[in-house]
Amino acid sequence: MALESLNPATGELLETFIEWTDDQIDQTIEAVHRAYTQWRETSFARRKELMLKAADVLRSRHNDFARMMAQEMGKPVTEGRAEVEKCALVCEYYAQNAEQMLAPEPIASDAGRSYVAFRPQGTVLAVMPWNFPFWQVFRFAAPALMAGNTGVLKHASNVPRCALAIERVFIEAGFPADVFRTLMIGSGKVNRVIENPRIVATTLTGSDIAGRKVAEKSGAMLKKSVMELGGSDPFIVLEDADLDEAAAVGIKARCLNSGQSCIAAKRFIVVENVYDTFLEKFKANMAALVIGDPLDDKTQVGPQAREDLMRELHAQVEASVRCGATIALGGMPMGQGAFYPATILTEVKKGMPAYSEEFFGPVAIVIRVKDAQEALFVANDTEFGLGGSVWTRDVAKGEALAAQVRAGAVFVNGMVKSDPRLPFGGVGISGFGRELSHYGIKEFVNIQTVWIK
Repeated sequence: MALESLNPATGELLETFIEWTDDQIDQTIEAVHRAYTQWRETSFARRKELMLKAADVLRSRHNDFARMMAQEMGKPVTEGRAEVEKCALVCEYYAQNAEQMLAPEPIASDAGRSYVAFRPQGTVLAVMPWNFPFWQVFRFAAPALMAGNTGVLKHASNVPRCALAIERVFIEAGFPADVFRTLMIGSGKVNRVIENPRIVATTLTGSDIAGRKVAEKSGAMLKKSVMELGGSDPFIVLEDADLDEAAAVGIKARCLNSGQSCIAAKRFIVVENVYDTFLEKFKANMAALVIGDPLDDKTQVGPQAREDLMRELHAQVEASVRCGATIALGGMPMGQGAFYPATILTEVKKGMPAYSEEFFGPVAIVIRVKDAQEALFVANDTEFGLGGSVWTRDVAKGEALAAQVRAGAVFVNGMVKSDPRLPFGGVGISGFGRELSHYGIKEFVNIQTVWIK
């Protein structure tokens, strides 16, 4: 099997990589385990020094990495630069805070002294997606490495250049050899990696389909796993919302990364008193988006990451229309490349793909509801539970409604986003476990009780 780097804007084959043999996989994992036996004894001060250097490497090459993402998966370069900066920030956050987060916690008991310690466990396998090819990896790697673990990366098969570039960041920063390695493999060899006794845990960001497979295998091997899966996030607009702000932020919330984000606002649930006004403003903003070459700084929406993904998205749109949905904007592939236009679907009802499925692209689903209670019902009428937002000038009302939204994160008058300081993850088929904040760094440590007489 070959791993191909294809430019989704042009269809150009950039580079081909041969998938590793089983021996190469096993030898690399063994090398990473040997590195762990030394890395776990490395002081927090030294880990901090190296992680801060990784942040410096990222910033020094942000243009190169942004261009790489644009060429390999279509991300507009302006967003790529911002992604690299966010990776640098998460490196700095854990460099500065890991030691305190993992400090022993004294606990009163019948012992002379007792406390909880947080010990590294070993090598963690990260199975990562293509949509944020740097950020998804660093939000795992920064806390895992600062905790004293080592990591191996199985990246999405369409971003092999990004996968290797991330490995080089740690090498250039001066990390010991083999503390973090990229495995050049396709999805068919993931089970073999999980079965390796040197792998102690797994983390996956991706679809619920992929998550079920990796979680099942990890569970069968009695290995801890964290799953950050898909979402169909509600964006609830109440009658007293600032409609100009909601319509403006809603565009970014839906179309960031060309709409290919698990926490993108996907279902715009609008109370009927302001539905027509919101839709008019929202449609005008969507129509004004600049779609084009991801290497152009003016571009706001680039191609979908692969042509097959664009076709799947369009099939969902067509199926929803056959069920009665209306195309208010866009709705047709744009020709050469994997481009799909900014699209709005209205008259969406239960039973349509647009109501229940995740649409991973620049397609906004606008649903009319009677009032806040119906909005809450529709928001929770899904198997997903990653993020959601509530828009209202009455902050107390917004907070009260947010408390009833079934999701891992709810924002009032703001776009759902990840932040190193806040835990990130979902419920339902959006996954389990948490990344980021002090919760994330403790997912892959041994929470050890120490009792002393």
